[in-house]
Amino acid sequence: MQYRQIAVIGGKGPGPGQFAASLRGIAVDAAGSVYAANDSQITLFEAGGRLRRRWSTSQPVHSVAVAGDGAVYAGQIGQIEIFDGGGKLLRTWRDEALLGRVTAIGFFAGDVLAGDAVGRAIRRFDSGGKFRNNIGRDNPLNGLLIPNGMVDFGVDAHGVVHAANPGKHRVERYTPAGELLGHIGHFHGTNPAGFGGCCNPTNVAVRDRIYVTEKAGPRAKVYSFSGELEAVVAADVFDANCKNMSVAVDRGGRVYVADTVKLAIFVFEPVAI
Repeated sequence: MQYRQIAVIGGKGPGPGQFAASLRGIAVDAAGSVYAANDSQITLFEAGGRLRRRWSTSQPVHSVAVAGDGAVYAGQIGQIEIFDGGGKLLRTWRDEALLGRVTAIGFFAGDVLAGDAVGRAIRRFDSGGKFRNNIGRDNPLNGLLIPNGMVDFGVDAHGVVHAANPGKHRVERYTPAGELLGHIGHFHGTNPAGFGGCCNPTNVAVRDRIYVTEKAGPRAKVYSFSGELEAVVAADVFDANCKNMSVAVDRGGRVYVADTVKLAIFVFEPVAI
């Protein structure tokens, strides 16, 4: 499997469709629209990269996700703001203890999952915001090992949560109730099939496969669910100082990666070989 770059969305600057100071998270909805968590805003692009709208949030945004009903969830420090598709604030969940810094959000069967980088765990809530349980905290370290300050995960079609545990150089699989099912990945300093450095992978997305990004040096990769490396999506287009590069995948298999230094979303598509 190979990939080619087909587009760049955004970039650092003051212009329409650009980002002023930060690009922390991205998400893609069922129609292929792209949402960016940047600065204290959510920015929405059409599938082709054209700016559709942007709206302000009450705090800097650390993550963004789109629920099946089109509601847009913005993860922040101590809270999650929930908007309709037009940017109207619907409600805010506040919990300083459980939502210390929300760096990832996901959904399954009516539940909302929030990656809390302060608590080093994934918090599971029902649709009304009532806490149900932790994921990734029942271990000797009392949480995920995240030197990068990022909890990230993806949820597959069966409800299995695939969470990055970068300090252990792996992606771990959990049930929504928090039971550890297994993991993929191992340390290797040179072989791209492994994860190098002190703490990789940093970010995860799941669709038909497992998609990850790494830092030092930054790259995006694709694995099968059984853990075989299927492709290096890209490694030479990102700024060398990038870390915590959010990754998303649309229904067509296109991969979106947020360069946190260039403040640009790179788009790649699979190429038949």
